[in-house]
Amino acid sequence: MDTQGIGRRIAYWRSRRRMTQEHFAALMGQSVRWVEDLEGGRRQRDPRLSVIERAADALGIDLTLLLSDNVTGRAGCVDATEITGIRRALQRHDIITGTCAPGAVDPPPLTVLRSAVRYAHTAFQAGHFASLGRLVPELLADTTRAAARHHGDDQLAVVALLAQTLTLTEASAIKFGDTDLALIAGHRAVAAAERCGDPVIRAAAARHLADAMTHHGQPAAGAAFALAAADRLAPDLTGRGPDGWSVLGMLYLKATMAQAQVGRSDDRQAAAAAAAVPALLHEADEHATRLGIDANRMFTAFGPTNVAVHRVAAHVALADGMAAVTAAAAIPVPARDALTRERRAHHFADLALGCVQAGRREDAVDALLDAEEQAPEEVRCRPRTRRLVDDLRLLGAGSAQGRLRALADRCGLPR
Repeated sequence: MDTQGIGRRIAYWRSRRRMTQEHFAALMGQSVRWVEDLEGGRRQRDPRLSVIERAADALGIDLTLLLSDNVTGRAGCVDATEITGIRRALQRHDIITGTCAPGAVDPPPLTVLRSAVRYAHTAFQAGHFASLGRLVPELLADTTRAAARHHGDDQLAVVALLAQTLTLTEASAIKFGDTDLALIAGHRAVAAAERCGDPVIRAAAARHLADAMTHHGQPAAGAAFALAAADRLAPDLTGRGPDGWSVLGMLYLKATMAQAQVGRSDDRQAAAAAAAVPALLHEADEHATRLGIDANRMFTAFGPTNVAVHRVAAHVALADGMAAVTAAAAIPVPARDALTRERRAHHFADLALGCVQAGRREDAVDALLDAEEQAPEEVRCRPRTRRLVDDLRLLGAGSAQGRLRALADRCGLPR
C-alpha cells in the first residue's frame, strides 16, 4: 500500500476541510504526533485498512479518494460536504436575518472584504470551482456580519459585496448542479441588491436570478424577470457607462437563453419564444457595440465575443446543432481565446453538445478536450458535461473513442 500517497491525500483533504491536525487527531482518537506520522507516511509500511476507513469517515469522503491517485478528477470537484456547507451557511439565522450576534468577532475591514470578493470571482472565472466550496460560506458570514456592524455609505458598500457574494453562490451552485441552492441564493442576491440601491448591482443580481430560474426549469419566468429588470433599470444603467452597459447586455443574454429553453419545450408559447431569440441577441449586441471591446466589467466577460458565444449556446438550446457549429466557426479565434477560462470552457462544452446534435461526435470529443484544457472542472465535475461524456460513450465516437475513454476515466465515470 502506498503509505506516502495515502498520507499526502489525508493531509490534502484535512486541509480542504479546514481541519487542524489537532481537530483531526481528536476525531481519530489519536495524538497530533500520530497524525503527523500518518500524513508523512511514517506510521507503518502497511497501515491497516480500518485506519484509512476511519480517516475517510472523519474527512467525509469516499475511501477510494485516499487509496488511489487515479481519482484526481473527482478529488478536484466540489463534494457533497462542501455543498452542504454552503447550504448551511444560507440557512444560518444571522445570514437570513442580516444580524450580528452580541460578542461576535469583528468582521474584516471593508478593503479586505472587497479583495476577498474579487478573489473569489476571479477563482470562478479561472474555472477553479472547487475552491468556492471553501470560500463562499466564509464570505457569506463575513459580509453579513460587516453589513450589520457598519452604517451609512459603508453599510451600503458592504451590502453590495454581500449581493455579489450571493450572485457568486448562485453561479457556483449552477456549476455544482444544485439548482435549488442556486434559486435560494439568487433570490437573496436580488433582495440584498435592492437594499444597496446601486442599479448596476441590482441588474447583476437580476441576471443571476433569471439564470437560476431557467436552470431550475422555469425559463419563461426567467425570461420575464430578466426583461422586466432590463426595462426598469435601463434608464439608470445607460448613464453608468461600461459597467451599466455590461450588466444590461447580460440581462438580454440571460433572457435569450431562457427564451431558447422555452422555444425547445412543448409550451404553447414555444414558437413565439424561439422567434424572440434573434431580437434579444440583437439587443445584447447593441450594448456590446456601445461598449466597443470585450471587457470583464462587473465580472460579466461581456462584449461582442460573449454575445457570439451566447449565439452558439442559443442554437444548442434550440437543438439546432449545425447552426451552432457554423456560428462557432465565425468567432475569431484570438477574440475567443481572450475570454476568461470559465467562459471559454463553457463555450467549448456548448459546442460539443452542438456537434452531437449535428452528428459530428468525433468533433464533440475534440471540443470537450478543448474545454478540459481551459478549465478541467468544467468537464470533470459539472454534471451536465459529465452526462455528455457518458452519452458519447453510449453513442460511440469513432476514431475519437480512445480519447473519449481516457476523458471518461479522468471524469471518474464508471467503466
